[in-house]
Amino acid sequence: MWYAFLSRFSISAQALKTDLSTLSTACAAFIGLALYCLPVNAEWYQRTATAMGTEISVELWAEGPDTAARAMDAVVEEMHRVEQKFSPYLPDSELSRVNREAAQSAVPVSLEFIGLLQQAQKVSKLSHGAFDVSYAAAGKLYDFRAGIKPGDHQLSEQLPNINYQHITIAAAEQRVSFSQAGVSIDFGGIAKGHAVDRCIALLEKKGIKNAMVSAGGDSRLLGDKRGRPWVTGIKNPRGEDALLLIPLQDVAISTSGDYERYFIDEFDQQRHHHILVPSTGRSADRARSVSIIGPDATTTDALSTAVFVMGPEAGLHLINSLSGIDAIIIDDDGLLHYSADLQQATDN
Repeated sequence: MWYAFLSRFSISAQALKTDLSTLSTACAAFIGLALYCLPVNAEWYQRTATAMGTEISVELWAEGPDTAARAMDAVVEEMHRVEQKFSPYLPDSELSRVNREAAQSAVPVSLEFIGLLQQAQKVSKLSHGAFDVSYAAAGKLYDFRAGIKPGDHQLSEQLPNINYQHITIAAAEQRVSFSQAGVSIDFGGIAKGHAVDRCIALLEKKGIKNAMVSAGGDSRLLGDKRGRPWVTGIKNPRGEDALLLIPLQDVAISTSGDYERYFIDEFDQQRHHHILVPSTGRSADRARSVSIIGPDATTTDALSTAVFVMGPEAGLHLINSLSGIDAIIIDDDGLLHYSADLQQATDN
């Protein structure tokens, strides 16, 4: 699991019996060789930018500013490329074209589009529809900046259009179609994780071995922080402080929370936020925050949304059935819940 790195820092009793003079000589030689081989300008570099409606950041270890600049440029460019393909707000995006035309006839799409949609459908089936990209039929009725939510009648008209089974993928022909008019999809719960994974793959191709790429609540860590773990904080959903600090390496972590895009309705005094229950079109209310740790950000992004909708009991049941996935849930009362493997690790 991702927390196994702790064992690397344990020292056996036998190792302590090593002759100190021999050990010091060997260490001096090793340090001298390391300093000789280390590039003079090798250091950590950081950059932030805006894409996909959120702040993106990259931190990496590179051999000089030119190498770092090229790598970070590639990350920013890739984020914008993914946004151009999957944004529902850009009329020329591949997603917008699918939403306009797929109810009339099968729409030709890229292999990347097919792949991401297949991953979304997989999580939909695993979560029994708690994650569903066709939630857009209800999502488009909300304006969180203006504090506008749909009425019951508006929602009742759109709910029949929310069902991932309305989406047909013809992978061999690279086409997507909808079974009825009114269906539309939004990759908001998975696209940022996909973009993060694409960026990490680009950095690996460029020879970068230690890096972190983040987009909103989705992060993926490449390697460690030069012998130390990366430390990621889980925010207090009702404050600005970090509730938990988690050491990680070579994993992805995604957090979905009811504090990201929301408003408090002045009439019902309820928190209305962007994580919607597909079956009702209303904001999920069983959790305040869900963080998922796993091998890739595409998976953790989608699962954090699914578990948020499902709530702690059903969500943890799902996570405990999946290999290599962990969860930290803050429920609607502010109580912490851990998946089984992570609970065992914290107990020890």
